[in-house]
Amino acid sequence: MADKILLDMLGLGIEQTHEFLGLVTPDFAAFRQWILAIAGPPGQERLDRYHAWLAGAPAPAATAARQLAIDEAAPVLDGNDLRHWADQGYVILRAAISAEQAAAAAELLWRHLGATPGDPESWYRARSQRTMVQLFQHDALEAARRSARVHKAFAQLWGSADLWSTTDRMGFNPPERADHRFAGSPLHWDVSLVTPIPFATQGILYLTDTDADQGALTLVPGFHRRIETWLAELPPGTDPRQQDLSGETRPVPAAAGDLIIWRQDLPHGGSPNRSLRPRLVQYVNMYSPARERQSVWL
Repeated sequence: MADKILLDMLGLGIEQTHEFLGLVTPDFAAFRQWILAIAGPPGQERLDRYHAWLAGAPAPAATAARQLAIDEAAPVLDGNDLRHWADQGYVILRAAISAEQAAAAAELLWRHLGATPGDPESWYRARSQRTMVQLFQHDALEAARRSARVHKAFAQLWGSADLWSTTDRMGFNPPERADHRFAGSPLHWDVSLVTPIPFATQGILYLTDTDADQGALTLVPGFHRRIETWLAELPPGTDPRQQDLSGETRPVPAAAGDLIIWRQDLPHGGSPNRSLRPRLVQYVNMYSPARERQSVWL
């Protein structure tokens, strides 16, 4: 957890950091120079907050005041949203960021990919890793990460405003065609399936209006309420990750600027894009430094 918070405090993505360390094997001075070149120096409040947490001390005054303001802010998820969360395991925060902020992040993604909306051929020459785009640092990405509205939604779900924002990447999923089939992740979990599975969230922000057939996020709604029973009833030696749950999935369409948040024990994945437009997203999440983790991976 100390390493995870350190990377997020510095504004570094896990993948890009692992890649740099693995390929370059720098000494500490070179690693420090790379951090400053990639992400710049961290803000003083974030640095003070990290050191306080590491020492087991109270949060700095600026952090405590910001968290109190989030706690006291009006809810952004209403009763219906929270009932849907409890029953289905996911919720949509409408207008998590403004249309202008979503458009700015989308423009950043197009520019990074070297593609344009009006040139479909450019979509398939884009510099992406399957459907993931290793782009982590830019002011346009900070709109969602530092949004008080987004923070409040996660605080309602976690029951605390003492949360850290992840430094995550972007995603680009163009329409399928004969020479380009869906390359994204099938239905999966990003957590150990040793029970009890600790509570945590995941999130995806649509940067353009996204229809159900446009490579939308797919989930198995409500599976969190029966996952422990389902796991217990599998025959001995069965790999739960190889079980076919595709018949129970539901795509989640939403508008530009909408944030979908789901529980980490919910099976989820991308989907083939059978529309005429690409899906553009930013992955956004927040977590508690007190979150639990299983020590064994299943």
